[in-house]
Amino acid sequence: MPALSYELIQRDAASNARLGRVTTPHGAFDTPAFMPVGTQATVKGLLPEQVADTGAQVLLGNTYHLMLRPGSALVAQMGGLHRFMRWNQPILTDSGGFQVFSLGDINRIDDDGVRFKSHLDGSTIELTPERSVQVQHELGADIIMAFDDCPPAAQLSEHQRQRAKQFGSNVSASSAKPQAAAGSNAGSGGFDAAAYAERERVANERTLRWLERCVTYHRGSGRDATQALFGIVQGGTDLDQRVACVEAVCQHDLPGYAIGGVAVGEPPEEIYRVVQHTAPLLPADRPRYLMGVGYPADLVAAARAGVDMFDCVLPARNGRNATAFVPDGAIRLKNAKFRDDPAPIEAGCDCVACVGSPSGGGGFSRAYLRHLFLAGEMLGPILVSLHNQRVYQRLMLDIRAAIRDDAWLALAERWPCVSGVLTA
Repeated sequence: MPALSYELIQRDAASNARLGRVTTPHGAFDTPAFMPVGTQATVKGLLPEQVADTGAQVLLGNTYHLMLRPGSALVAQMGGLHRFMRWNQPILTDSGGFQVFSLGDINRIDDDGVRFKSHLDGSTIELTPERSVQVQHELGADIIMAFDDCPPAAQLSEHQRQRAKQFGSNVSASSAKPQAAAGSNAGSGGFDAAAYAERERVANERTLRWLERCVTYHRGSGRDATQALFGIVQGGTDLDQRVACVEAVCQHDLPGYAIGGVAVGEPPEEIYRVVQHTAPLLPADRPRYLMGVGYPADLVAAARAGVDMFDCVLPARNGRNATAFVPDGAIRLKNAKFRDDPAPIEAGCDCVACVGSPSGGGGFSRAYLRHLFLAGEMLGPILVSLHNQRVYQRLMLDIRAAIRDDAWLALAERWPCVSGVLTA
């Protein structure tokens, strides 16, 4: 049996959206699928069964963080990531590349790999394509990612800043600071467009060379029968580079393919443009994964372009910051107007925060949740994170229904926050 199989169940009549099912050694999941992010072998604040109860069928773990702590060798000794974190359904691990470029203090990058200082203790670590795959082998995920060179976006647009502010997200400074190519003559605080274009070109070519090494190492290890290696398409916002990268990556017969480098600070319209152009170019008989995206409207736009898999930290991160997703956007529960509001976060939501548990009575009021956050009680972040994760899984259910029933207008009625991408 192959490490992964993909069944294309139905195509949408009016777009590139599609229904499918991915099968792995640890079970199957329906697509389009949203993967909650369990960065350090946990979705912060939630028990594995709570995550499963939201409707999640597959999780993401992070190679960079798990490599640094507790170490992939220890995870392997403990029986692999599934057993270690008590999650018996599929797991995908990313390559660690994005975190190296966004968190690590890099002191060398070349075709061999990346040498950087750990953000935990300052120790020097070298990550190569082979080492990235080796770590993921030891973690034991069902789907593993090729190591890629992922430079941040050239500039973080004001639109993107305002969008993040609207949904209660913190904008990482690293996403606004591209690494200029060697020899850049950009001034202090300035931006050298030519240097960045060169950096992007080099990253694209390096990603392809690293993919070759990842494939060779993975197949030579004998793990290709139990772990599925996905290739990653880079190219920034340059559509010609995207096309060239798709052609080169797809020269490798892999179980699936990903679109990377479009969730690092670009404005939404650029994300949509790149994804709508790139996704249909990927093989129709393999799952397509859009990395690190995003807000509900982003997911709908990408699903209509033919993407099958998504991940993002937003549901958990925003939940910890007292921002709850609702069908028409988001609400900030720390706002004074919720001080005496008896309503749940969202009327009609079936999550524990909104309706309660069978043994524990009804749901929790906005007033109570606001109190928890102001008092610094951990239950507040737990409940709002649970709600947000359930919102994203409800959205996936409704996207799949819209594809199955050709009912995109009904989706817009149920989710006003995504209506703009359905009529664009």
